Amino acid sequence: MNWLRRWNARSLASQFFIAGGLISIAAMFLVGILVTHLIEEAVIHNSGAATALYVDSVVAPLLPDMQKATPLDEGSAQALDETLGQGALGRRLVSFKLWRSDGTILYSNEKDLVGKKFAVNGKLRNAFAGSLVARYEVASDPESDKERTLGKPLMEIYNPVLQPWSGQAVAVIEFYETAEGLGDSLAHARLRSWGAVAALTASFFLLLSVLVFRGSRMIEAQRKDLKERVSELSALLEENRGLQRRLQRASQRVAALNETYLRSIGADLHDGPAQHIAYASLRLDSDMLINASTQPETREKELAWIRSSLAEAMTEIRNICSGLVLPQIEKSSISEIVTRVVEAHQRKTETRVDTIVDDDGPELAPAVKICIYRFVQEALNNAYRHGGGAQQAVRAVSRNGRVHVEVSDRGDGFDPTEVRPTSLGLVGLRERIDSLGGSFDVKTGEEGTTVTMTFEPMEVGD
Repeated sequence: MNWLRRWNARSLASQFFIAGGLISIAAMFLVGILVTHLIEEAVIHNSGAATALYVDSVVAPLLPDMQKATPLDEGSAQALDETLGQGALGRRLVSFKLWRSDGTILYSNEKDLVGKKFAVNGKLRNAFAGSLVARYEVASDPESDKERTLGKPLMEIYNPVLQPWSGQAVAVIEFYETAEGLGDSLAHARLRSWGAVAALTASFFLLLSVLVFRGSRMIEAQRKDLKERVSELSALLEENRGLQRRLQRASQRVAALNETYLRSIGADLHDGPAQHIAYASLRLDSDMLINASTQPETREKELAWIRSSLAEAMTEIRNICSGLVLPQIEKSSISEIVTRVVEAHQRKTETRVDTIVDDDGPELAPAVKICIYRFVQEALNNAYRHGGGAQQAVRAVSRNGRVHVEVSDRGDGFDPTEVRPTSLGLVGLRERIDSLGGSFDVKTGEEGTTVTMTFEPMEVGD
């Protein structure tokens, strides 16, 4: 089935051109043969009818009463011989016969055929039925030996002799004529008919070919466009699957980090405020407060220790809460968010932060704004904690929906491989940014550390 595969591999236009061309050629030959045959029959019949009419007008007055259907008398035969052998009619006629309905020749210019009887053929039978029969061919009948020896096509005509009052055929005149020029007429008729059929078929096929090729090009263009769209959809589907896997992993890590973060908050509360409150609680139950004999000065000193412990516990609780609670930033711009974080860091650490903000005022999702706030806050804390706050800088750029934030310092840097997967700093930032579809990067070395985050327009607008 290699030919079938090769055929199916062709374009629709190519298949139509091949199959339609073969069918059109076959149809052209069939129609051409039919039309040519009909035209030839019409030309031969019309030519034969004209000749028969002429012969009948010359010969009929010389014939006796044909109701007797007997061989012609000497006078009638001599009159026919003289008429048929002279003038233009004599030059055109090759032979002449007068037939009876049973196949007997009543008269012929070949005297040896008079009175002979031959089998009635179809042409003679049709003529006795009242029809004019005309043929242009090489003579082949048994009684036509003389005509056959000429070896060329002749006009053979069977013309019925009709009774005037009844219209019944009482005899049939058969004659052969040279029909000079008829062959050329038939050749011209064939040529014109074949030319007309070929021109019509070619015009019809070419018109259909133009329409099919145009439609094929349109289909191929649509098929190519559809293939490109399918490829794009497949790529988007694969990217979506990757994002789903990435989101699933990020969700799992965020859940683990959240649990770690809660344990860290619990540890901070346990090791800080809880210890101070427990110390104050123990001092409240001391003998110096319960015993009435305790000196007022001693009791006041003990109460001062309790108040100091409770004050330290409250301070630590406020510090923990200030790190957990975000200010109202839903309606703030990027410039306002960065400025707020930088100012709070400068007050807390008593250090300086160089700030550059280039903002065209896009409307960002609240989750992205929170992510920016936490990113700058955590990055500055790490710059102060690990880099000593040396040459801290924040650069934020927002253009056409694309957000790029960069926090850097000129500290000693650190080894990224030593960062624990469960740490709450950089790992938490990376997971938060990944979950929103952004990108996170850390570059560190002897010349300092630079932490960057980027959100593309489509990702920010989600």
